[in-house]
Parts: sequence; structure tokens; C-alpha cells
Amino acid sequence: MYAVEINNLFRRFGGFIAVNHISLKIKQGSIYGFLGPNGSGKSTTIRMLCGLLQPTAGEGKILGLDIIRDSEAIKQKIGYMSQKFSLYDDLTVLENLKFYAGMYSLPRSTAKERIEDMLVLAGIKDRRHELAANLSGGWKQRLALSCSIIHRPSILFLDEPTGGVDPKSRRLFWDIIYQLAGQGTTVMVTTHFMDEAEHCDMIGFMFEGKLIANEAPSRLKKLIPGVLVRIDTAEPMQLLEQLEEERICCLDRYPSGAGVHILLEAHQLEQLSSYKWKRINPGLEDVFVYLVKCQREGEIT
Repeated sequence: MYAVEINNLFRRFGGFIAVNHISLKIKQGSIYGFLGPNGSGKSTTIRMLCGLLQPTAGEGKILGLDIIRDSEAIKQKIGYMSQKFSLYDDLTVLENLKFYAGMYSLPRSTAKERIEDMLVLAGIKDRRHELAANLSGGWKQRLALSCSIIHRPSILFLDEPTGGVDPKSRRLFWDIIYQLAGQGTTVMVTTHFMDEAEHCDMIGFMFEGKLIANEAPSRLKKLIPGVLVRIDTAEPMQLLEQLEEERICCLDRYPSGAGVHILLEAHQLEQLSSYKWKRINPGLEDVFVYLVKCQREGEIT
């Protein structure tokens, strides 16, 4: 059973194509990671799925409901948290939760129980009477997440939920996500943190409006050919220039933190005999670099 089904979804803003005929399916109870750089079409896709934006073309279903015809019914069954804090600054934590419980028409007894559950789940019980405006970024995001799941939605859309928050809040977010998925909630999350994406059941890579990959993390890493090595250096760009001058033949090379990653065929390793290198397993960042390179060269359509 699929919670999300998209077929050739397309969205144009004037002459700009934001989402370019993407198709995918997401199983119920799974965590789907949506990755890609800013402007790649992730948020636009999420907004169409939530019924907040109509597609220019294509079709989609959320929990069996049509995203165009049944947009109002969809809004009652989903939870949505945008990347920008969208709650009420002039209300307290408790008042925000009460407001959202009312929006979803929760009975008074149920609302009271759910509010207490959310305060404990997000670790904000001691801040219940604090104005939302006075909360730091991480605490605001915890409150926003609590409001988005207070009605126990069947599917939860999270748009960059951990952007700009501290590591402790990031861990708490993912603990909650795992808990929700374990209870049967489908979660679709956009993120630019590759370490977060590692924990998703499936990952979709977006680039320039196109879905260029849609696989489990382990399968994505197998897409990279050859051997990947790393050379640590305090000056990655300088090392890249040096490799260029020496005409080191390889499939690709690019900076990665305090070092350079080089993708080669096995027989090309002897070219690096004068360097201190180590073989590494590809990470999702390496996968994305490889997929984007292939996309630009026209190897992936």
C-alpha cells in the first residue's frame, strides 16, 4: 500500500520549470528523504502534495485522495511543517498547541491529553507558559513539530525541519521521526544533511526540478563506479590544481571538507603513488556529486 503516488508531476512559474515531470511512490509507514540543493524543486513538490499549490500538469494521490480534487480532505489527514517557523509569536507554547488542537477539531478531553503528550515528546513541558517569540530556533522548531503532529496524522511532511537548529534538537527530531514511523506514520522529509538522509528507508535526489535518483541509501552507494579515495589536506583547492597540473587521470575529483575525494578506475591508482591516500566507502554526498555530474553530461535522463 502506498501513502504517496505521483505520476509526471509538473509545475511551472512563468518561464521557470520548478518541478519537471517527476514520478514516485512512497510506502505507508516508511521514511522518505527528499534531497537536493536550494531551488531544486523539493519544497514546491511538498506544497503540491499537501494541497497548498496546484500542479501545472500531472497527477498525484495522498492516502488515495487526489491532490487536486481532494485537497481540502488531504489537509485534514496530513501534518505539515515548513522550513520557516509559522506559528504565533504572541501566543505561549501551550496556547499554540491549544490553537492547533482546535484547528483539527479535537474533542476537549482528547486535546488535553494530546497537548500533554506533545509537551513531553518534544521536551518543552517546562516552557509551556513561555511566549513563542522568546524561544530560540531549536525550541521553536520543537514546538512547530508538536503542532504538526498533535492530531496524529497518517502522513507527515517535514520541509527542512532541522535547518538552523542545534545538534541536540536534530537528534531529538529524528528520535521522534523514528517513533512516528514505528507507529505506522509515513514521513516525507526534505533535508540537506546527508547524515540524516542515511537513516531514511528511501531517498529521492532532486536536481534542477528533476528526480535524478530514487533508491534506498545502500543501493544508491552502489551506483558509483571505480574506486573512491581521499587525500587529507588543509588546502583542498590547491591540491586540486596540483592534480590538474600533473594531469592525473580520473573519473572525477572534488573537495570534501579538509580533503579531496578522487574517483578512479583501479588501474589508475598507481598515479597517486607520491600521495598519502586512503580508500573510502562512498557516502551520500559522493553519490549526489556523481549523479549531478552524470545529469550534466546527459548520462541520466
